[in-house]
Amino acid sequence: MKVFAGNANPELAEAICGHMGIKLSKAEVRTFSDGEIFVEIGENVRGSDIFVIQPTCPPVNDNLMELVIMVDALRRSSARRITAVLPYYGYARQDRKVRPRVPITAKVVAEMMMVVGVRRVLTMDLHAGQIQGFFNIPVDNLYAAPVLLDYISKELTNDVIMVSPDAGGVERTRAFAKRLNADLAIIDKRRARANECQAMNVIGDVKGKTAILLDDMVDTAGTLCSGAEMLMKAGAKEVHACCSHGVLSGPAIERIDNSMIKSLVITDSIPLRGAARDSKKIKVLSVSKLLGEAIQCIHNEDSVSSLFV
Repeated sequence: MKVFAGNANPELAEAICGHMGIKLSKAEVRTFSDGEIFVEIGENVRGSDIFVIQPTCPPVNDNLMELVIMVDALRRSSARRITAVLPYYGYARQDRKVRPRVPITAKVVAEMMMVVGVRRVLTMDLHAGQIQGFFNIPVDNLYAAPVLLDYISKELTNDVIMVSPDAGGVERTRAFAKRLNADLAIIDKRRARANECQAMNVIGDVKGKTAILLDDMVDTAGTLCSGAEMLMKAGAKEVHACCSHGVLSGPAIERIDNSMIKSLVITDSIPLRGAARDSKKIKVLSVSKLLGEAIQCIHNEDSVSSLFV
């Protein structure tokens, strides 16, 4: 087994290798002055079981191209099997036709990876589970739930109520509420257009409780911040937010710092950059152990689902 990484999240790749007790394999991934990406694998991979750790997070297109070029280089070097490890799957929100004459880009990305030689995908908290069906190869979709649940049960224990920021996240939020023996609330939300939403009202009794907003990702933070405001108006004692993927683009950090959210808990599937590193409200939990165990299971041909039993 050999583990490689591009430039998307080298810190997570190092942490994963640390948990597995191996060294990150050598690869040179750099950019020419005109923006073209160059990859050179720095060691023999003939007959090896290869794992490439590369979340397709911002800059999405650069990181995606790094991934497919690395996979092509590894395939041409006679690797036995190549598994793409995508802690965050970019373009996942474009998973269906919502209007005429628009693409299904999540499917395009899946096709790109299969064409260049990816033979298995390991990802985490897909925005839509049916994206697994876009691949004609095995896809293991991990969940950050064990990491987030452990944090909530230890740090946020005072009369908790789990809150879904929209109807689409109810199933995920209900599963958390069941594990924590907590109540459930839902925010009725209307979305005018992409990255813009308007929260309408709160379904459920949050008065005097510690409300925890749960979502799979936080992008511009409009949903979470407007949801937190609604919850405080409904009588919540305090509001926290938990998300698997901290995209945190555009005005996200400014919104979070000026919002009624007391803390935002995310994982290190996407590295914090710029102003996000300085925010006192953001808490980062590592999923390196979870991903490392899953990689070991895949390499040893063991059950990945056993990690969640």
